[in-house]
Amino acid sequence: MIRPKSSILHDYKPSLSPGSEKKKSWPWFIAGLGLPLLGITVFLTRDVVPELNAAEPAAESVSVEANDVALPAAIPKEVVTEVMDLLVSSAVADIPAEVVPSSANEVMASSEFRVPLTLPPIHEKLDLVIKRGDTLDRLFRRNSLSLGDLAMMMQLPEAAPQLKKLIPGDEVVIEHDEGNLVSFYRELNLTSALQIEKTEQGFVATIVDRPIEARKKLSYGRIETSLFESAMKAGLPDRLVMNLAGIFAWDVDFVLDIRSGDDYYILFEEIYQDGKFVRDGEIVAAEFNNNGRTIQAIRYVDKNGKSDYFTPDGRSVRKAFVRAPVDFTRISSNFNPNRKHPILNTIRAHRGVDYAAPKGTSIKAAGDGKVIFRGVKSGYGNVVILQHGGNITTLYAHMSSFDKNAGINRRVSQGQTIGYVGRTGLATANHLHYEYRLNGVHRNPRTVKLPQAEPISNEYRAEFLASVEPILSELMQYKRTQVAALAD
Repeated sequence: MIRPKSSILHDYKPSLSPGSEKKKSWPWFIAGLGLPLLGITVFLTRDVVPELNAAEPAAESVSVEANDVALPAAIPKEVVTEVMDLLVSSAVADIPAEVVPSSANEVMASSEFRVPLTLPPIHEKLDLVIKRGDTLDRLFRRNSLSLGDLAMMMQLPEAAPQLKKLIPGDEVVIEHDEGNLVSFYRELNLTSALQIEKTEQGFVATIVDRPIEARKKLSYGRIETSLFESAMKAGLPDRLVMNLAGIFAWDVDFVLDIRSGDDYYILFEEIYQDGKFVRDGEIVAAEFNNNGRTIQAIRYVDKNGKSDYFTPDGRSVRKAFVRAPVDFTRISSNFNPNRKHPILNTIRAHRGVDYAAPKGTSIKAAGDGKVIFRGVKSGYGNVVILQHGGNITTLYAHMSSFDKNAGINRRVSQGQTIGYVGRTGLATANHLHYEYRLNGVHRNPRTVKLPQAEPISNEYRAEFLASVEPILSELMQYKRTQVAALAD
């Protein structure tokens, strides 16, 4: 077949000169784009061509054939060249300069258009939840992952401590390529995570930060029957209510001292991460109004990260002792020097307070001290006696068992579990018998004046006092709005 002479050299074959293979790396790509792009050119110029032909009847036209598809001969060569120059400059922007055609003429002068296309690798992603009894070895075997990769991960100093202990319910995210590990991710806590990635040099482990945001929130509760009932109405979670009760536990007995009409105001934090609510944070400040008394507490965190609550003038809201060293359902017997013993049926002084509670309920140290007795003591059954400062001792009786961390001569902290409620000795039901002695003399644990805990140290006093005003101002402003709302 005799082809008409054209400015496009259809049968041009570049010679096998040095570098010729390199120049062939792009033509197939442009060929693939060429036909659609030329089609677009035809579409864009369909309305322009008649006008051009009318204005310039002598303009040279070109007919282009590619794979037996011919463009209309009426398209001016200058239009084709201009459009192709534009398309080529876009299509090959990332191709090395030495192989980029300089013009549409050069493109059209080539019979092959090709450029390599590299796609990013696709890895499979696994979201795994740790179950009871799981180990990483079991997880890797269960999901056909490389045990060799696991062994290399376990040798990383930053990763090994975080991988040896798995907690049921935790999640790990693994990316792999046909079983070969690419990355491993595990959240360690609210603010950090372990990230392991495979590089050309091997696996690299880093501890990455997970930023959180603490947002302040205010809430109000009014008591009709109990603290927990009022908190439920206010929409407060159980954890926050327990913290509130813990803050004021030294001044308020939330079983016996509560009165209808008591109320409280709380300024607390809510923790957010990536814009989503995670959990409730700490109580920043609180006010509790009980039977005509107003008690305020403000949180302070020192430079060592230790936090505690203080009154606005810097006194600790804590006492050296708690009133009740057990979470009880009721007081089954009060302090009474003339009580008739329920078993012996004789007048025998009851020199402590009995707190009824289910068997196994934790009994906690009323204050910091040292275990000076642990064992069986006649009608008391299983007993622990603690020696505190100021020549004070406390006794805990009728225990079902002792806590292993409260051995003889061991020091314990206020609130630390020392044993568990039972009915050993002369007891008719499960309860804790608790005694408080000052200089060897029994005092009523419910009414004795408790020694105050240490106030805020002089080192932090100025900083604390400076922080009090804005916190109390925010709390009091909220209080005024609630009082006004109740008045309406």
